[in-house]
Amino acid sequence: MATPLWTPSEDRMAPTHMRAFMRLAGQRAGRSFDDYGALHAWTVDQPEAFWQAAWDYAGVVAETRGETIIVDKNKIPGARFFPEARLNYAENLLRQTGGAPAMIFRREDGLSSTWSWDELRAFTAKIAHALDQHHIGEGDRVAAYLPNMPEAIGAMLGAAAGGRVWSSCSPDFGTQGVLDRFGQIGPKIMFTVDGYMYGGKRIDIRPKVTEVAKALDSCDWVVVIPFLDEEPDLTGIPRAISLKDFLSWSEPADLTFKQLPFDHPLYILFSSGTTGVPKCIVHRAGGILMKHYTEHLFHTDVHVGDRLFYFTTLGWMMWNWLAGGLASGATLMLYDGSPFHPGPNVLWDYIAEEKCTIYGTSAKYIDAIAKEGLRPRETHDLSAMRAMLSTGSVMVPEAFDYIYEHVMPDGQMASVSGGTDLCGCFISGNPLGPVWRGELQVPSLGLAATVFTDEGAPAAVGEKGELVCTNAFPSMPLGFWNDPDDEKYRAAYYERFPNVWCHGDYAAVTEHDGFIIYGRSDATLNPGGVRIGTAEIYRQVEQLNEVVEALVIGQEWDNDVRVVLFVRLREGLDLDDALTQTIRQRIREGATPRHVPAKVLQVTDIPRTRSGKIVELAVRDVVHGREVKNKEALGNPEALEQFSGRAELAG
Repeated sequence: MATPLWTPSEDRMAPTHMRAFMRLAGQRAGRSFDDYGALHAWTVDQPEAFWQAAWDYAGVVAETRGETIIVDKNKIPGARFFPEARLNYAENLLRQTGGAPAMIFRREDGLSSTWSWDELRAFTAKIAHALDQHHIGEGDRVAAYLPNMPEAIGAMLGAAAGGRVWSSCSPDFGTQGVLDRFGQIGPKIMFTVDGYMYGGKRIDIRPKVTEVAKALDSCDWVVVIPFLDEEPDLTGIPRAISLKDFLSWSEPADLTFKQLPFDHPLYILFSSGTTGVPKCIVHRAGGILMKHYTEHLFHTDVHVGDRLFYFTTLGWMMWNWLAGGLASGATLMLYDGSPFHPGPNVLWDYIAEEKCTIYGTSAKYIDAIAKEGLRPRETHDLSAMRAMLSTGSVMVPEAFDYIYEHVMPDGQMASVSGGTDLCGCFISGNPLGPVWRGELQVPSLGLAATVFTDEGAPAAVGEKGELVCTNAFPSMPLGFWNDPDDEKYRAAYYERFPNVWCHGDYAAVTEHDGFIIYGRSDATLNPGGVRIGTAEIYRQVEQLNEVVEALVIGQEWDNDVRVVLFVRLREGLDLDDALTQTIRQRIREGATPRHVPAKVLQVTDIPRTRSGKIVELAVRDVVHGREVKNKEALGNPEALEQFSGRAELAG
């Protein structure tokens, strides 16, 4: 019988927030909760009691909570949480004071800084007051075209303190990619930098900033934060002002927090935009606060003083998730640059030296360091690290093996799944439960996440289907920007199954009440009418030492669909008949004959979004001669050229 890769000891479980919350919930429910399954069922069955208890446990800072917890709880969408509450998101994130570190920053070239809680609060106050003085007020959009730097966190908090709406892109976005996003929401101000570093190169973005500023008629100010040079030349950038000058125009003032409704907009996040202009997803301040409190406290077990590091950029929702860790008292570890420069151990050096306790990354990064042969536990002191998180794509079972053998032999490996759509997770970690190889641990508290068949019935254990959520939750979006009748919003999540959120992931529930994700539903393959998840093929192929990474699509062929696999091989290798046969045999033995690709083709690069996700749909369009609607959403759009007009796919 299979055994877990890790099971928490009683000493590990005793001080967790989850254990303490179980006691609180049990007192209020008049019963005891002995395991996660019982607690989760209660949070779904009694949502008013759960969300009230979560509010109280977190100690949410608010002018008032009100008596009503949920209105129209059975409307999906349409339910409203804490409709009488008045609070401020930034105030909750700045609860800590003093000289302890709030943020630790490092750039790939070694540039570093540490901000105390008092320093972060002081900077936030300056930003908030300067925005007031420049007549940027409640509801106005504040755009950020920034690296993952401390000033970005401070600017977001300063914006939120006055009820402004924050939206961000990372500086690697091209001009059109930025305009596809910010051009839809009309920001009144944009924070940016002169440039950034990546892979040892200094990349000046002032020409891009100039073009963006010229096109954003709504933008009154372009505030440039020096990042490459101490005093960069801003000549030619419309309405540009240095951060120093922007802040100097305002008199020093105390930091005040505008008390706003729970549903006041906080963030506008963007879909990847690989199938058209990105959707602008509007998130409510109270909903994000409550979702992140539950994920950080209960699922990730963040305590005051923990050092929380997620390798991310401002173009990925994990930056917003990371920022929310301040509310739980975590010290944020920020990193900007390549995770492999000046060498493959750069992040592990940072983790070890700063005694990171909780580290999050992408599944692709874990695959990459495993292929690289890194053995971090042998080369670094990782004794402070008690948990890892992974998301962004499917984490294959072999990656779990790698983590427990070569990185973290005693700790919680939480593969999680959710997205920009809810700025959080449907499937989360559980510090009280075992980690099973290849499985995501548990559905998130308060979310009735499960799997449906195509007919809309609950799938059996092990049966593949659509990942859904059958109840309302606080971080459901307010809607999409410029979608007054919610037509696009409803079409995105609620048309497949009435009154149910359909997330678009192909998944199954396991015998351990965990989950396996098999890839995106819209990218599943259907050869002979049999539905196959792309992750099932990736798992087999990427175990081969010769293969660095792969991408698979279904090609329309002879009134059916055939599986086509593209592989990027190690440098210097060519795809010959012997390796092709090895790949096919590995897939046949590890999956089924139906998974075996009809064609295996070599490429030198795999196209991906700027947050690192491979873009199967864009490649499928190229192979079928269809236009890719938004190449600006890709970090390496030139890679698509290798998939166009391939003679091998004509026969």
